[in-house]
Amino acid sequence: MCGIVGFTGKEQAAPILLEGLSKLEYRGYDSAGIAVRDGDRDVDIVKAKGRLKILAEKTNDGKAVTPDGQLMENHRKIMLILIEVMMEIL
Repeated sequence: MCGIVGFTGKEQAAPILLEGLSKLEYRGYDSAGIAVRDGDRDVDIVKAKGRLKILAEKTNDGKAVTPDGQLMENHRKIMLILIEVMMEIL
């Protein structure tokens, strides 16, 4: 079982993604990851095993992930990256 949270917009994405993942934490996931991209820069992928708190600490509550990063506008590419992240976590 997995949960996916997505965001596209002008705000920094990582804190918003972490907030969305926190709403799914009751499901008992044993790992989490986020993929964030800012413009044409490479995708910043951060993964952590264990509770969401570990991912939040690893990313300084999302602030340490790609400054002003926003999830990609191309939905097909978003899904491919999310699948890649999920496969690496599993």
